[in-house]
Amino acid sequence: MTGSVVDVHVRSATVEDAPAVLEIYNHEVLTSTVTFDLVPRTLAEQESWITDRSGAHVVLVVEDDGEVVGFGALSQYRERAGYATTVEDSVYVHEDHRGKGVGRLLLAELVERATAHGFHALMAKVVGDHQASINLHAAAGFDVVGHEREVGRKFGRWLDVVLLERLL
Repeated sequence: MTGSVVDVHVRSATVEDAPAVLEIYNHEVLTSTVTFDLVPRTLAEQESWITDRSGAHVVLVVEDDGEVVGFGALSQYRERAGYATTVEDSVYVHEDHRGKGVGRLLLAELVERATAHGFHALMAKVVGDHQASINLHAAAGFDVVGHEREVGRKFGRWLDVVLLERLL
């Protein structure tokens, strides 16, 4: 990928993508605060996570020359039935492919899919100091609707969460 996303392909993930998705995700678990998971996933857990998301709760991958360089998902926002028309997005990009539009492409496709499935609200929870993700969501039409102070803890630090929302 050379600075643009014109040459990449976005598609629904399959269980065969689990090793690549796992590599991207577990790197973040072990080295960053963008996820509050503390323990890396196993391959079986990652396969199950992909399998459990089908239809409206989709997992997408971005491929560049056959290599998975990012993934995103729409997940249930809350369990109670009254929240059924709201979903939460997740976007992860391999560290070697950041700043090239992969996240923007994933988020745009997630917005399209959420809209096509009739959801009304799309939410994002972003660790408070992850300005790149906050900016990504703002550029995609999300508004900051909340700030949760010190609700997470990782690497010996208290972490804030910024809640963003886009009505569809």
